[in-house]
Amino acid sequence: MMIYYSQTLYLCWHFLTDAVREGKNQFKRAFGVSSKNIFEDLYRSEEEMIKFMHLMNSVWTLCSRDVIKLFDLSPFTTVCDLGGCSGALAKECISIYPESMVTIYDLPKVVQTAKKHFISTDEHRISFQEGDFFEDSIPEADLYILARILHDWTEKKCLQLLEKVYKACKPGGAVLLVEVLLNEDKSGPLSSQLYSLNMLVQTEGRERTPAEYCKLLTAVGFKEIQVRTTGKIYDVILGRK
Repeated sequence: MMIYYSQTLYLCWHFLTDAVREGKNQFKRAFGVSSKNIFEDLYRSEEEMIKFMHLMNSVWTLCSRDVIKLFDLSPFTTVCDLGGCSGALAKECISIYPESMVTIYDLPKVVQTAKKHFISTDEHRISFQEGDFFEDSIPEADLYILARILHDWTEKKCLQLLEKVYKACKPGGAVLLVEVLLNEDKSGPLSSQLYSLNMLVQTEGRERTPAEYCKLLTAVGFKEIQVRTTGKIYDVILGRK
């Protein structure tokens, strides 16, 4: 985490004033790259992609147990971890719920790197599917985990993705959002506000309030929405189909 923050993220923070004035990320000023897809910028070289994947692996190695245990997910045996990256969250899921099978869905080069560096070939309860979740179909599942996914994107793209998840989700299934939450009046917590500035300087998105996430889920058809907090960095929202 410290390597990624110091060598990549902090360089975007050099241009925080520009980000606030323009309302957009600062990859072009920081690294001379600018594309229509933020992950083309994030993964602008194999070295940067592996660095980012180690960041996410560190995050979920530290925090995954807290979020995976907040709800009883044992009824959901077929799980799809959308944007599952290094697979740390998937590994925690099958550890806590022995009956579960998890498919990690991510971009082709991320999947290949995860297989090479992060997930053992002996782990038979974790499988992979390559694709772009905006452009390609996603597999049918009982439960979809979107961990730190929606905060990368605009409201329009969040709705686009959640609508696709709802359609693919089995009847009686659910979606689990793992995000940093702002207070409803956005007055804090300070850590969440700082994460939102992180999103400003490097993505299209922002952190949101529980009500904002509930509104997104309701808009595409999810119901019985529950919000639970860990008392730490990441909190969880569950919506049922």
